[in-house]
Amino acid sequence: MPEEPYRRRSARVLLLDDTGRLLLFRFLNEQHRPELGHCWITPGGGVNDGEALHEAAVRELWEETGLLVAPEELGPRIAATQGYADLGWAAGLFRDDFFLHRTAGHEVDTSGLEKFESEQITGHRWWTVDELAATAEEIYPLGLAPLLRDLLAHRIPREPVLLPWHK
Repeated sequence: MPEEPYRRRSARVLLLDDTGRLLLFRFLNEQHRPELGHCWITPGGGVNDGEALHEAAVRELWEETGLLVAPEELGPRIAATQGYADLGWAAGLFRDDFFLHRTAGHEVDTSGLEKFESEQITGHRWWTVDELAATAEEIYPLGLAPLLRDLLAHRIPREPVLLPWHK
């Protein structure tokens, strides 16, 4: 079987609360160099060898937010983005797949973050779609506000939407 062309696969979650707000983490652009700024990202992370995308998404959601979701309860895969990146520790073609999940409200618990994550994730907040559309902050994935507007209007894409790459 041919090897997958991606240097890194990530499974991420667009986590919406019962008021339609999206959870994002404040992430340092470069670990140990806060002067280089930050961006906002969705919960999620790398897919382990042999792990299905939806399994990785629920594992990462648990580790990063404390929200336990069974893989079969996870919402649909609704978006993806891919492109080349050189992060120092890895270079090549990266791909992020995004799942939708709604929660009736959740107190975020970041105690399950791995050490390197806890050094780069410096906060979190729930964002409204209007806040996402109006902010000058860096938000990843790109194109999130229009996608979120569609999701909140119950317009779920039949196939995952390809969002622009951000690196």
